[in-house]
Amino acid sequence: MQNVGSVYLTRKLPDPALQYLKKRCSLKLWNEEQTPVPRDVLLKQIDQVEGIYCTLSDKIDREVISSAPKLRVISTMSVGYDHIDVQFAREQGIKVTYTPGVLTETTADLAFTLLMSTSRRILEANRSIYEGKWKGWAPLFMAGRDIYGAKLGIVGMGRIGQAMVRRAKGFGMNVSYYSRSRKKEIEQQEKITYKPLEVLLQECDFVSLHLPGNTDTINLIGKKELSLMKPTAVLINTARGTVVNEKALLEALQEGIIRGAGLDVFEKEPIEPGHPLLALPNVVALPHIGSASIETRFKMAMIAAEDLLKGLQGGHPQYEVPIN
Repeated sequence: MQNVGSVYLTRKLPDPALQYLKKRCSLKLWNEEQTPVPRDVLLKQIDQVEGIYCTLSDKIDREVISSAPKLRVISTMSVGYDHIDVQFAREQGIKVTYTPGVLTETTADLAFTLLMSTSRRILEANRSIYEGKWKGWAPLFMAGRDIYGAKLGIVGMGRIGQAMVRRAKGFGMNVSYYSRSRKKEIEQQEKITYKPLEVLLQECDFVSLHLPGNTDTINLIGKKELSLMKPTAVLINTARGTVVNEKALLEALQEGIIRGAGLDVFEKEPIEPGHPLLALPNVVALPHIGSASIETRFKMAMIAAEDLLKGLQGGHPQYEVPIN
């Protein structure tokens, strides 16, 4: 089988994708699954490679790209690509690929799980058993809030936002959304309502964020936006940690400005175990597992591998990062 080039893997991959690459290219890799490759190691290892296969934990910036003069393709096993300097890569004639679509339903499942868990105080109730706080049935012990019939505001109406609409409809929720551009066809099809962001925040019982991480969305939800929300409202974030001002969110949760938050992403990842957000009983926190089903992760790994090789062979990858 023809060798199509030299590739560096920043993470140990699921076996099918790993074997696929091993048979088709000269492979160097950081042989760890959880620990990101140290930056100094990455810079030393890529001086002769033509392809980099990375994940969202790896910052592929101008310095990294400049350290790989033969680089032709960067393939990331993620739907987000804010960890890559795409503009600089393009200026160097380097293709950048990603894995959209395949993780839509899985991530929406996780977002709705966070919504349900936070609303019904699932983790609090679970801990109460182990901590000996459950003394018997009581009218308001661990009482949460209803999901059925509640108002859900979705911020960002891309693939995952649309998947959230479908789940919310199954629970009889009243759905409105905010997006940079209106999706009138989706409004008619799903019977949802477009609202300006400030209005959506004021009206909704749940607000779920489904936005890319970029300069336009940094701190989109800050102190002002949180103050507009109902004191009974819950914020769900499975998008990017940078979309929410974490300091403002901490204050809002501590002061009762909003009732709770379900978070799969954070400003700095991994979040420190002693972070004050994690000490709050009204926060359900997860370690960025939005797409973490076995089926989805295997598909993501293979799509990123196939597109990497297509790029190295001079072809057209299926999922090249779009030009904004």
